[in-house]
Amino acid sequence: MGAADKPQLLFYQKMGELFYSIAAADKVVRKEEYEALKNIVLDQWKNLEDYEDPFHTDAAQQIEVVFDWFDYEQLDANDCFESFADYNKEYPQLFTKERKQLIWKTANAIASSFSDKNKNEIIMLAKLKILFKD
Repeated sequence: MGAADKPQLLFYQKMGELFYSIAAADKVVRKEEYEALKNIVLDQWKNLEDYEDPFHTDAAQQIEVVFDWFDYEQLDANDCFESFADYNKEYPQLFTKERKQLIWKTANAIASSFSDKNKNEIIMLAKLKILFKD
């Protein structure tokens, strides 16, 4: 993997961070939220591009790896969202229209997967919408 691929790999890791922040907005990551993420990664993210990590695994797999790790560590959802927002501002060229649409679709699927969206998830989704409008 060359230096040019590192921002791409980090992109997928930041997606895991963002999606964790959506799922953990209410302080609890539920099985249904994780299953929604896994299904969308398998069905749509893996087909998006051909980037691989250093182990020759589809880079989209990094989304689940980071999500799992952050859940294990029980990181703060707001801190994770702010880290993602900083990355978004630093690398706006990586956030194409197609990627933004898939990010939004994934975030909504996670938030809706367990008893529809709660107040904290709605707030997090609103922050994402605002971030993408800039």
